[in-house]
Amino acid sequence: MSKLYKEPFLNPIPVVVAHRGDSKNYPENTLEAFQSATRMQVDVIETDVHLSKDGHIVIWHDPTLDRNTNGTGRVEDHTLSELKKIDAGYNFTTDNGKTYPFRGKGIQIATLAEALESSPSQRFNVDLKSKNSAIVDAFEEVVVAHKAESRVLCASFHLSNLKLMRRKNSAILTSLTTIEVLSLLFQQKLRILPKTLKGKRTIVLQVPVKQWGITVITPAFIKAFHERGAIIQVWTINDEKQMRTLLSMGVDSIMTDDPATVIRVATEMGLR
Repeated sequence: MSKLYKEPFLNPIPVVVAHRGDSKNYPENTLEAFQSATRMQVDVIETDVHLSKDGHIVIWHDPTLDRNTNGTGRVEDHTLSELKKIDAGYNFTTDNGKTYPFRGKGIQIATLAEALESSPSQRFNVDLKSKNSAIVDAFEEVVVAHKAESRVLCASFHLSNLKLMRRKNSAILTSLTTIEVLSLLFQQKLRILPKTLKGKRTIVLQVPVKQWGITVITPAFIKAFHERGAIIQVWTINDEKQMRTLLSMGVDSIMTDDPATVIRVATEMGLR
């Protein structure tokens, strides 16, 4: 864990990645969840962004507002002004709907700019959700305006977004997307993985333990990609026993909805 990487984002190597902030105790992907995670001293906050109707980078996971707010419809069909009027804490509950502690408390959908400003030293793993390539330009502008290139990693399930990001600004590290990981996974399973992986940047693999009916995280997988200088981040792990198992196997990062537990486990294991 003491190894130094050429990528500023990876130094020190992130072990605890708070999935949508401290989403166990606060409404996910809100400034309140981010500030709580920052106070906990997590290594990275994982979050998601969409492009508002009027071109702002707004933080939200779902394509629609329905699950977590008192609003309805697609995020990208609303202007920032309209989104700011929605209660982003409306449906948060920790007791299966008996109480809604943040309802009517003024919790808003935030912009990426607000997140970078409210946690000025925090690293963020940002997933570009929109297929619209305009999100790449808008995202890059916000990151550069806040001089946050070294503390932001760009992720996306849309390969076109990542290819554009890599061409547009090489100072912003990107992870690999699903199709890129799948290709490498098959090569590793078939034992035909090249000795050196393509690309000038450190390879960041963000993967589940299992997917596509395949066990992704195995000792052989970890060994093969670590030998090639890659970083292995596993999502989304909330079980303490599994956290310990994965960290013992040698994965670099645990993405979790329960960052306090990962912090405790990693500290007990001497990894932080």
